[in-house]
Amino acid sequence: MYRQGALLASRYRLDERVGGGGMGEVWRGTDIELERTVAVKTVRAELLDEPGFRERFKTEARTMARIKHPGVVAVHDYYSDESGAFLVMEYIEGEALSQTLRRLGRLDPVRTMLLIADAAEALQAAHDRGVVHRDIKPANLMLSGGSKLVLTDFGIARSAAATSSLTATGALIGTASYLAPEQVLGRPATAQSDVYALGVVAYECLSGRRPFDGDNPFDVALRRLREPPPPLPADVPPQVLAVVERAMAAEPEQRWESAAALAAAARRAAEAVRAGAVTPPQGRTEIAHSPPVSPPFTPSPGPSATPVAPPVTPPPPATPPPSTPRPPYGPPRPVPYPSPTGYRPPPPRPGGTFGVLSMILGIISIPLACCYIGAPLAITAVVMGVVGLRKASEGAAENRGQAIAGIVCGGLGIALVLLTLLLGLADAFT
Repeated sequence: MYRQGALLASRYRLDERVGGGGMGEVWRGTDIELERTVAVKTVRAELLDEPGFRERFKTEARTMARIKHPGVVAVHDYYSDESGAFLVMEYIEGEALSQTLRRLGRLDPVRTMLLIADAAEALQAAHDRGVVHRDIKPANLMLSGGSKLVLTDFGIARSAAATSSLTATGALIGTASYLAPEQVLGRPATAQSDVYALGVVAYECLSGRRPFDGDNPFDVALRRLREPPPPLPADVPPQVLAVVERAMAAEPEQRWESAAALAAAARRAAEAVRAGAVTPPQGRTEIAHSPPVSPPFTPSPGPSATPVAPPVTPPPPATPPPSTPRPPYGPPRPVPYPSPTGYRPPPPRPGGTFGVLSMILGIISIPLACCYIGAPLAITAVVMGVVGLRKASEGAAENRGQAIAGIVCGGLGIALVLLTLLLGLADAFT
């Protein structure tokens, strides 16, 4: 990889490494021709040998260059030759939202809504160009000066005009914790998928944690198909709660109709919280307090009367305003989830037949191994067993045991067929 002080294309000097990942590194650099600070995104050399990678990297550069919005990082230059490839972008002074969350834990509702509104407006600029980001997460949202938010890293973005050959069919594209349910099910990502991911970012800002965790990325991705996210903290105002809940609706058509609509709703929620039009959270009330007013002093009659103030009766304690219970985040847990924006399990898909048929055909193929029909039966048993096992692992069937039995029996049948052929060839040559 590159070292500090390296000069790329006789123009861009690498000054400091500021980030890195599986794709490459990001450097703070200097454009010595224009004497300005830039961000240089380099690519690992081994990735450049992969088929289609250079084209995908060039597509990212073109995608970002087409989007003109103050909330989207600007692209200055792109370079590629046999020695390497890099992308020169606007350098954002600040930190990623992920770093802010690690430092602060969580953000207040007003700041969260304003950041989400900024990000949604930047996303709308990308959607208007037919570009779906597909990897919205705190690490790709840069904060400059603590308030300005800039959307970065369009490395796996998909353009409506781009060919689908750059992405493997059925692959999970994106970060597991922020994938929309339709992406987990293998459907194409849309603008509504970006809206869902931004809702997850809002959830993480408000709660200090991601809504779904698991032992591995696939477990994390599948959990959103089986259950709703845990409730947000009780101090989240209901206006903010409604924005996040709708953004994270399981069905795309039940989310905000566009990123622009999400931005407008987030700004309205922030203004409502600022104005104090919020239902107090359960367990906490704000009581208006005013100092007690004593009655005027009245001296007792008589020349020798000593002025004595009458006893002061303290005013009755202020009655706290009734608190309206906040609606819980999301619908109740029992299935089915009746809320129009709630989560419900994906519809069951047929899959039990494969495992059962695989087991039956595998068992039949064993005694018929010496016949011509034995080999097709055994091969069919193995194939159907593999399909049944795959569906069982995806949760579409509960016949994992039958599928495994079918694969074993089919494999045994194939082995017996091969043994029979070998014995026949031995007899023929002897």
